[in-house]
Amino acid sequence: MNKEELIKKIKGSFQDIKYPGDWCLRGSNEGEEPYLLEKEFKGRDDWTNLSSKFLDQAPDGFSSALSFFSDEAFRFYLPAYIIADLNNKLEETDVLFHLCHCFTDLNKNSQINPQRYGEKTWFDTGSYKFSVFNKEQARLIIEYLKFKKKNGDLLDSEKQEIEEALNSYWNNRLIMNERADR
Repeated sequence: MNKEELIKKIKGSFQDIKYPGDWCLRGSNEGEEPYLLEKEFKGRDDWTNLSSKFLDQAPDGFSSALSFFSDEAFRFYLPAYIIADLNNKLEETDVLFHLCHCFTDLNKNSQINPQRYGEKTWFDTGSYKFSVFNKEQARLIIEYLKFKKKNGDLLDSEKQEIEEALNSYWNNRLIMNERADR
């Protein structure tokens, strides 16, 4: 699939996702960034109208919005970030990190914060976060990851992280969805 086809399919697959509402933008209450995110994304209910520059800097120049969105807001805004990345319009925001980090061999079995979250691992967190994506959206995320691995200006270590994430989560997620459909 070439870049233009992938972008078209992403737009189509995510077009019916409803804006989560101003009250459901941030997924954290810690620090100032989640509140800055909430302020900057409030009322931005059409992800197709967000500029790449805005996405790359939000909130307030920290470039950390993907880290602080609620799961619902992450799902709503992710296609805008993926498309901006495919068009090479992101300089600070690393979309690949947010789709792969939880599933790499180095991180997937690591506990996040045992004192606070007990046995919860990065894999558990990522699996839950991405459970809101339907089969077609998950398939397009896989296509995006494969496209970036093949065509992106990436380090070998980044390509390896994509491969590990595909093997440990994304490909299995798609297989599980297909089995459920039978």
